[in-house]
Amino acid sequence: MKQIFNRIFGGSPPEPVPEPVIEQVQAPVEVAPKKPRKPRKPKPAKVVKTAKELATEQDEPYITILNVELDPNNIGSGAFELDWNDKFIANLVRAGYQMRPNEPEDVIVDRWFQTICRNVIAENFEQEQADPDVRRNTRRDLGKGRTEIS
Repeated sequence: MKQIFNRIFGGSPPEPVPEPVIEQVQAPVEVAPKKPRKPRKPKPAKVVKTAKELATEQDEPYITILNVELDPNNIGSGAFELDWNDKFIANLVRAGYQMRPNEPEDVIVDRWFQTICRNVIAENFEQEQADPDVRRNTRRDLGKGRTEIS
């Protein structure tokens, strides 16, 4: 046959075309859909309680200094910012620091704080009076970072 094709057409016959391969495709197997997963509950963050919260839970009085502000132009002038709990206020009221009914807490605390400051000053004064032989130091600035103490 090759020869006849060559005589008629002058070339070799085309290669036979392979028959198409038909694949057997299986019908898709139905898979039951997965249940949606419940989102995990985030672990609660470890709660760190403040000293004030702990004292309040234990029904103890609490007071602390939050901030001290000083005037850079007048170092003797300044302010304290205090924080307290209800138990501390109750103790102050029982101790007599409340002068009028329904007085604000900050007024009661301020009265107590002034008493504390007066006591510190009185104690220093008493120590000075009890020991008059204590040598007094005087300082004199000599300049260039030098100080004379006598």
